[in-house]
Amino acid sequence: MKILCVIDNLGAGGAQRQMVELALGFKEKGCEVEFLTYYYRAFYNSVLEREAINIICIQEPNYIKRIFRMRRLIRKGRYNAVLSFLEASNFICQFAGLPNRKWSLVVGERSANPEILHSFRRMIYRWFHLLADYVVANSHTNMEYVKRINTLLPQAKCRVVYNMVDFDVFSPYLQSNSHSNGTFKLVVPARIRTEKNIKRLIEALLLLNPQERQKLKIYWYGLYRNEEQTNELLREALVLIKKSHLESTLSFHEATHEINTVMLEADAVGLFSTYEGFPNAICEAMACAKPVICSNVSDMKSFLAHSPKLVCDPMSPDSIKESLIHLINMDKSELDALGKQNRTIAIQNFDKSDIVSNYLQLLGAEVERC
Repeated sequence: MKILCVIDNLGAGGAQRQMVELALGFKEKGCEVEFLTYYYRAFYNSVLEREAINIICIQEPNYIKRIFRMRRLIRKGRYNAVLSFLEASNFICQFAGLPNRKWSLVVGERSANPEILHSFRRMIYRWFHLLADYVVANSHTNMEYVKRINTLLPQAKCRVVYNMVDFDVFSPYLQSNSHSNGTFKLVVPARIRTEKNIKRLIEALLLLNPQERQKLKIYWYGLYRNEEQTNELLREALVLIKKSHLESTLSFHEATHEINTVMLEADAVGLFSTYEGFPNAICEAMACAKPVICSNVSDMKSFLAHSPKLVCDPMSPDSIKESLIHLINMDKSELDALGKQNRTIAIQNFDKSDIVSNYLQLLGAEVERC
């Protein structure tokens, strides 16, 4: 079976990570896999190239020309199935199937951004889902948004499939490193974008007293090289950190393929987003048997029902502060027990083999062999 995976770029984003992992899983099952992107970012290129997965990038600045160039490639590629993630890629793939197509088409919703309920353009994108065979969301929250917009979308076309985790890669150490150097190390794996909520996190840190701040070290992983020159939000955050004398509390680091090692060396993993589809960082941290502190977004509250004080309101710096205080005051035995619970929940819900098989079934493949 020949499968085309379509996404905007291969940068260090959550949707990109999940599609790359799916592609590797498809390849392991014997499928022929190619990638199609329209914006060049190469964070995952080496991963795909090692597995001889071809990458096609159509860099066309004119939006209309881009649509038709991608449509032409999809229609002439002799693909048995097409899988796309993110709204613009989904639209292009659905448009490529008009007036008819011979390939199966599965489109993925990856971001439960409330803006889709108010943006005419984004609402139109969701109406084109009627042209797909299946619409897959990675959370029930996300799917509910889609169904509120497109009331004609049949339930039979809708699927919720959570993010996958490779449990061989994201696996706990035999011993915990909690509080190994007298401070609490919190890792935040996220891009520097508005929805990741860096400014309210800084406001929350300023609400901590000096003793509490001294206990906490936050390492934010998600920078691209030289991003300080192009990311205005990052520049503003760095100015605010310096002005507030938080340099010893919060630091930024480049995105890394070794995020599993970074997580394993942390006491906990955090994410403070104002919205998420379903955050990879939290799934992977749970698989590593790490405690997590997370904003109340997506389906996270149900997955973290056993640690409600670590689920915060992303719009409230005071709520973030209270969750941080609760986290850093937990003792080692509490942290270890919480991490073990997280690992059990992750194994029950995020198994890579099961999720690859689910997607292959939706794409129309024989699961045992492509």
